[in-house]
This record gives sequence, structure tokens and C-alpha cells, in this order.
Amino acid sequence: MTEKYTTKRQKTRIGFLFGGRSGEHEISVLSAASVMEKIDRARFEPVPFGITKDGGWRLLKTDLSGLYSLDDPRFRGDGIFAGSRPVTIADFDAMCDFAFPLLHGPFGEDGTVQGLLEILDKPYAGCGVAASAISMDKAFTKEIWLHEGLPVCAHTITARDDLARAFADEVRRIEESLSYPIFVKPANMGSSVGITRAENRVALETGLKEALHYDHRVILEERVEGRELEVGLLGNDWPGVSAVGEVLAEGAYYDYDSKYRGGGTRLSIPAELSDAVREEIETLAAHAYHALDGAGFSRIDLFYDERRGKLYLSEMNAIPGFTQYSMFPLLWKANGLPYELLIERIIELGYERHHAAHHR
Repeated sequence: MTEKYTTKRQKTRIGFLFGGRSGEHEISVLSAASVMEKIDRARFEPVPFGITKDGGWRLLKTDLSGLYSLDDPRFRGDGIFAGSRPVTIADFDAMCDFAFPLLHGPFGEDGTVQGLLEILDKPYAGCGVAASAISMDKAFTKEIWLHEGLPVCAHTITARDDLARAFADEVRRIEESLSYPIFVKPANMGSSVGITRAENRVALETGLKEALHYDHRVILEERVEGRELEVGLLGNDWPGVSAVGEVLAEGAYYDYDSKYRGGGTRLSIPAELSDAVREEIETLAAHAYHALDGAGFSRIDLFYDERRGKLYLSEMNAIPGFTQYSMFPLLWKANGLPYELLIERIIELGYERHHAAHHR
């Protein structure tokens, strides 16, 4: 389907945006390196735009092929940016036909870059401004899902000002609202960055201080005793749903090292579930995606309390990881859609969304 959207050039120039100012800078680089390595070079020309940790835009001389690990020496110093040159937004606009943001976390996954691409009238991969901004904020996401009558786990929210004004009172309020163990998360962050599991008051206080390093708002969630499941969404408006995957974490939870340093966590794809539960997950995930105005692709995480037979929505990731450890491409592979065709389908959906916006 991509042919009808391509320019007159032989290849469509795909501008990859990665790195960025968030705590997920390195994961973003790994995702982009993987996608650029696998993209069909006969049809697409990848153009690598790296964003430094201080927000500078750079055109890289290399597409980062073979960059698979956080331990790669290219992550030391300014390794990935060695030999790169500064570019302006006008340069970026002129040098690519389609934008593929792979910026995880704030300043990329949160609607900021999507807003810039809308101003440039540049077709791009993934969710639009509103869906990106809302899904990045775990607190806002849960409020919308609750409004839609969708199930979410028990939670509460606090903020830097509340904690600065009356830290002890806020801690007591949280303890009265939720039972231990409690997960403490920055409201705007992903890849398990800044997340801690609190078993008692001391750990809760430490976790709150840690989360505030990453955002001024903190969401606290009561532990759901159940299975941790994930599904991929692909489509504009009402999406297709991938196979269901299960995270079998060997630690207390699926943390940063488990995701990106091979920390012993296993992924079960497809998860062992009854047909009825799998169908319920597919329906729930599609509804959750639609409620947030999802587009292109996303991943939705859920918990399944098998004893009670209840599902709970956790969060939506507007730009899920695309690394060799990432669940999203593995889920679609299990559905019969290989990595290369998954990339192509995401590009098609971005062009379709852009085309539809100009022919309303």
C-alpha cells in the first residue's frame, strides 16, 4: 500500500528521530538502531537524526547498525554523535519525506515532537498530539479509562508541591488509600525509569523522592496479585490486536535491567490463556486504545487477577520499545507479522492518517 503515498523519488526518505532529553535516551537509540537496520533499503532510505541529551539536533554519519546493547562503547561520551553535524528544523523538514519518532519518554513520546510534525505538515508514524500527551501521563490515562468504565487498579496521585508542603501527611494519606506493596512511579516516564516497589513506609518515602527526580507528579498504584500481560495495537481509530504476551519477571517486578540488560526475565508469547480471556483482553485493549484516540501503533499493558477472573488496564505506551528485547515486535511476530513488514505497516498507517486529515 505504501506506493501510493511515496514521492517521485525512487525511495521514500524516512527521518528517524531518536535519543532525546529524557531518561530513556539510550533505549531510544537502541530502538532506532534496530529499526534502521531492519527497514527495507530497496524502498526506504533511513535518515538518522539524533537528539542529544541537551536537546541539540544532529544528523548522524552512521545509521548505528549493530548497536544492540547498553554496554556498547558507542554510548560512552559523545560516541553515537561523533562526526555528526548540527541541523535545523528546516534541514530536517527538507531532508525527509516521512518522520518516524522513536523518542521514548518526555520530549518525544509526550506530544511535543508530534506537535512539531503537525506544524511542519509532515506525515509521521504513531499517535497524534493528544493521544501521545495523555498516554505519556499515567494519571491522565487512568482518569480517561475510568470515565469510559474500563477497569484500572487502585491508585492515587501526589505532586512535588503537596509533598514539599506536608510530606508526612501525604505519606499517611497514601497509606490510608492503598495497601502495601505499592508501586511508586513518575507520572510521565517509561521503560520502568524511576519506578520503585515499596513494601513499607521507609521504602515509600524513598520511592517518592526517587520518582520526583523524573517528574513533578507521582502516581502510586496498589500491587495487583496477578499476571503481567502486554498486547500490541496496530491501526488508526479501532486497531488490530496482536498476540498476548506475558512477562515472567524473576525479580520483584519488570524493571529497567530486566527489560534492557537481559536481567533474567522471560517473555511467554503467546501467553497461556483460555480463548475467552484472550478475546476479553483483545476487546478491552482495543477499547482502551480507541478511548485515548490511538493511531498507528502502541502497546497496552494489563494485569490479570486469575483468582478473581479480573483484568486491569495498566498503561499505554505510544512509542513502545523496538529493541531486540522489546515485547512489541515479538508480539506481532507471533501473530505472523515479521519485523520488516511491521515497520512498513506503521509507515503506511502514518501516511493514511496524514492523507485522511487532508481530505476531510
